[in-house]
Amino acid sequence: MGSERQIRSTSPPPKVRRCPTCGKPASEATLPFCSSRCRDVDLHRWLSGRYVVPGSENDEEEQK
Repeated sequence: MGSERQIRSTSPPPKVRRCPTCGKPASEATLPFCSSRCRDVDLHRWLSGRYVVPGSENDEEEQK
């Protein structure tokens, strides 16, 4: 018994992914969200303009 050594992992434990909407642990089926409800809430926020990607109105004109 004394000759057996326990090998300990040096890697950190895996991080629990959290739902960006409510903070609960994420579900594999709806990553990165915990449920389809939180996924739909996030989609609604994007579609209603609550989330916005910063940029200027001139960005489209400069690309031409």
